[in-house]
Amino acid sequence: MNLFKYIKGDRVIWAAVLLLSLLSVLVVYSSVVALAYRYKGGDTASYLIKHVFIVSSGILLMYFIHKVKYTYFSRISQVAIILAAPLLLYTLVNGISAGEASRWLAIPGTSLTFQTSDFAKLALITYVARMLTIKQDQIKDFKTGFLPIVVPVGIICALILPANFSTAALLFLTCFVLMFIGRVHAKHMLLLVGSGLVVGLLIIVIIFNFPNAIPRGATWKARIEGFSSGDSDSNFQAEQAKIAIASGGVIGMGPGKSMQRNFLPQASSDFIFAIVIEEWGLITAIIVVFLYLILLFRGVRIANKSEKTFGSLLAIGLTFNLVFQAMINMAVAVNLLPVTGQPLPLISMGGTSIWFTSIAIGIILSVSRDGEEEGGQNATA
Repeated sequence: MNLFKYIKGDRVIWAAVLLLSLLSVLVVYSSVVALAYRYKGGDTASYLIKHVFIVSSGILLMYFIHKVKYTYFSRISQVAIILAAPLLLYTLVNGISAGEASRWLAIPGTSLTFQTSDFAKLALITYVARMLTIKQDQIKDFKTGFLPIVVPVGIICALILPANFSTAALLFLTCFVLMFIGRVHAKHMLLLVGSGLVVGLLIIVIIFNFPNAIPRGATWKARIEGFSSGDSDSNFQAEQAKIAIASGGVIGMGPGKSMQRNFLPQASSDFIFAIVIEEWGLITAIIVVFLYLILLFRGVRIANKSEKTFGSLLAIGLTFNLVFQAMINMAVAVNLLPVTGQPLPLISMGGTSIWFTSIAIGIILSVSRDGEEEGGQNATA
């Protein structure tokens, strides 16, 4: 039975997503043991059932989204970008806090929360792709071509920054890549780079000299100092992750046999890649990295094949954001970067973050499906 006959779009992406989702269920079930004993009296089944539901519904959501013609999202982005700013502002003021950061809003009538930055980055990437497409005739002009694109980027990233620096930086980088591909004038790009560097240096100066002057400044300072010093006492999470990685070796300790899941904070989310290596080994970790690289390659391929500018920019923007987030998460897990709080897409335990990732992949698949249909029509013409 050929299951792929019921779906359209890039089959390789579908296969990669299903493999990563299957691994997610296996690793999350193992890594939530400490959480289950802390909050559920040792009942890991409740976490498993919830995660399976979220992953399964995410795949269904991806299926339904990929059936929608991607050009509709151009119009939707106009409304979404208007909603994103007040949602982010409301989250900063009245959001649910964890780790001194207000990032979530509760979904009424459920036990679920959603991170408004997930919605905002999807809205912004789609909106930037739309504006770059519309403004191609004036793209070299500062006032009519550059400002209408960069102003929303600055507003959304600035609203995400106080609660989630890494997400704001990643989103800014994604938009920068889109503008570069979208032929924004070189001097305007240099202006953007310069502005970004000035803001970044200013933030560094403030957090090292006046850490309490900005939200989470002291946390950012501690993470940078702990990473740069290599002090195990101040870099507890990274040290526990290293122990997990060293314990796993080449072939791993075996599914469900992790020891560091009992000591590693965020074992089922931010540091789940360390648990993957501990239980499944370096070989599986290399396969996971390879699957993300496949997603990147296929996303670029879809962008190149798309006959419409909006489709190309949308596919490359969403793909780049997803894969680069995965690379950052894995780099943190192996202590190549300071702790950022970025989950591993499609693998980390989460709620609506998995759904927003599924929507993004569904849109990429929609671009791919549209390209296949156009290719088939041209072949029969």
